[in-house]
Amino acid sequence: MRTVKATAAAVTVAIAAGIASVAAGRFASNAALKAPPGRPLPTEPRLTVHGTTAGGITLTRDLASQRPGTYGLAGDGSHAVVGPVMNATPHPVDTVVRRLERVTHGTLKPGDKVWLTPNLYIGNPSAALGLEHANVDVPGELGALPAWFVPAVRDTWVITVHGLGTTREHPMNVMKFLNRHHFSVLDLAYRGDLGAPRSQDGLNHLGETEWRDLDAAIRYAVRYGAEQVVLYGWSTGATMALRAAAHSALRERISGLILDSPVLNWETTLRALATARRTPSALLPLAVRAAQGRTGLHGDRIENAAHPDHLKVPTLVLHGPDDTIAPWGPSRRLAERRPNLVTLYTVPHAPHGAMWNADPAGYEEALRRFLTPLM
Repeated sequence: MRTVKATAAAVTVAIAAGIASVAAGRFASNAALKAPPGRPLPTEPRLTVHGTTAGGITLTRDLASQRPGTYGLAGDGSHAVVGPVMNATPHPVDTVVRRLERVTHGTLKPGDKVWLTPNLYIGNPSAALGLEHANVDVPGELGALPAWFVPAVRDTWVITVHGLGTTREHPMNVMKFLNRHHFSVLDLAYRGDLGAPRSQDGLNHLGETEWRDLDAAIRYAVRYGAEQVVLYGWSTGATMALRAAAHSALRERISGLILDSPVLNWETTLRALATARRTPSALLPLAVRAAQGRTGLHGDRIENAAHPDHLKVPTLVLHGPDDTIAPWGPSRRLAERRPNLVTLYTVPHAPHGAMWNADPAGYEEALRRFLTPLM
C-alpha cells in the first residue's frame, strides 16, 4: 500500500512539474508572441527623467541613453524627440543630457519613466509630416487592413511594414525621403495592429502568417496603378517581405526589397526576448517549443525564404552588430553569398529596428543609391 501511495505521489509531482514547465514555456514565449504594437520590447530599459532645460533633457545614465542618433522618447501619455548626447552640458555623473528636439505629446516631469523608441512621429502623414495622404482599406484574408497612402508620380510604389514593438507610425521616419524621390507609399497596418483584424489565436506569428497581409497590399497596389513595388520591412516586417517575395502570386511585380533589422531566425529572436524578461536559460527551450505548439512556427520556412539561392531581386539589408534581438550574422552571410543582388549597409551602435535613428544621413544615402536604379 505504501508503494502504491509513493508511486501515486511521484506521478502527481511529475504531472505538476510538467504542467508548471508548460506554463513557464507559454509565459516565456509571450515576450514575442504577445508583444503589443507600440509598446517597448523587454530589451528596452526604462529611463528616469531627471529634469529638462532649454533644449535639453537629463536622463538616467545607461547604455541606451547614450546611443548616437535621434530617437523618440515615449512614456505613459507622453512623446518627445531627442537628439544626440550633449556632453558639454553640466550634469550629475549618473545622468546623461540629450538634446530635446521637441515634445510632441503630453509633458515630461522629473521622475517620469520613459524609454527610447525608433518612432519619431505620432499621428498620420498629414498631421506629422505635412504630406498629403489618404486613409485606405486593403482587403485582407481576415478583413479590411487600414493603410495610409501617400501619392507621388512614379508608378513604382513602396509598401512599408513595421515590425516588433512598433506601429505603422514607424515608417514615417523615411516617408519624407521617399516622397522627395517621388515614390508613392502604402504604409500597412496588419493583423494584430490597432484597427486591423486579429489572428484567430490572438498571437504574433513573427511574419509566418502575417506575410499574407503584405501579399494583399501588393494586390491592392497593382489594382490601383502600381507597375512595380518595392517591399520595405523592419524586423518581422522584413521577414514578411522575404516571404512575400518568395510566395506571392504577384512576385514578378516586386522589383526590390529593403530589409531593416530582418528577423531571419525566429528562435534566436524569441530566446532574446524571453531572456530580456529574465527567463532562466533552462526554460528557453520550453519557450521555443511552446511557440511552435501555439503558432505552428517553423524556422525552415523563414530560412528558405531568406536562402541566398532563392533571392531573385535586388535587396538592401540595413543591419548592425549591436542588434541583440535579430543578430546580424545571417544578414552578413546573405550579403556575402549573393554580392550581385544583396547590399549590406552596416550601422554600428544601433538597437533593433533603429538603424535610421542611429545614422539618418548614411542610411538615407544607402537608400538613395539602392533605389535610383529602380526608379
